[in-house]
Amino acid sequence: MLKEINLSQCEKFGIGASRPEDVAVSAEGEVWLSDKKSACAKVNTDGTLSKMGDVRGAPNGINFDLENRILIANFGGPESECGSLQRLNLDDGLVEVLCREINGRALYGSNYPILDTKGRIYCSHSTWGPLDKAFDGANDGFIFRYDPDGRVTVLAEGIQFANGIALDYGEEYLYVCQTTGCNVIRYKIRQDGTLGQPLPYGPKLGLSHIEVQDKRPLSSETRSMLGLTDGCGFDCEGNLWVTLVLANKIVAITPQGKVKTMLSDPEGHTMINPTNVTWGGPQMKDLYIGSVTTDYVVKVPSPIAGMPLAHQRSN
Repeated sequence: MLKEINLSQCEKFGIGASRPEDVAVSAEGEVWLSDKKSACAKVNTDGTLSKMGDVRGAPNGINFDLENRILIANFGGPESECGSLQRLNLDDGLVEVLCREINGRALYGSNYPILDTKGRIYCSHSTWGPLDKAFDGANDGFIFRYDPDGRVTVLAEGIQFANGIALDYGEEYLYVCQTTGCNVIRYKIRQDGTLGQPLPYGPKLGLSHIEVQDKRPLSSETRSMLGLTDGCGFDCEGNLWVTLVLANKIVAITPQGKVKTMLSDPEGHTMINPTNVTWGGPQMKDLYIGSVTTDYVVKVPSPIAGMPLAHQRSN
């Protein structure tokens, strides 16, 4: 049952991380954070961090593959390999670049990777830049897929800042947070691996930053009305949880298309600019919430267990 989480239950977790946009939980239950000063950081049982790798740029969304390696979407810009899709080997800390360019053009802003049960990696790419143009509503975001044989395919284009993505349990649809559109769209995954036409999933979730330009500086009340979507993930009952990064809010879209507020911190006391949601822990009922503006992530008990991701189903 969807029940709003009490803000007092939130705790700061993984203190000392650098720009921990996302959290990934291994099949064995280890908790890893994206970390700008390395690549990723493991949160040890005593709360300390063990940092690993060196990717430069801005490690953004992360997820495990089926061989316990961490996939990293780097939002670091066009320099060198900093906007690429990467993979961190936890045995030796080495980072491999899986995809650095599309059609000869260096990737600028890879944002979030998600793995399916066939080992294919879907990845969002938010924009070709510059960021000010993207946040004004440019629709140059796209989705590409990296297959186990190394083949790269652009699956969808014309997205307004493609951000967090998710697959439902049956891998029938790909869900995409369209940040400056303030909504979630979804694509039917066809039998041949191509995607159908995008359709809105649920309603628009609030105002865009352009719609409140005349109200700056923004009050906490106005901020709470912003609907810029960042990350998303499914719980085990089929509700899609979505972070509203500037509103300091997390909502859930039910299978019937209704919207329920799950956690709100309008004053930003603990949950500040939430970016992604990840479940782990016993019975998948620990909820982790990433952020790009804090040195920690939020950990809080979830009223509903999270949906196991592909790597968590393989064991």
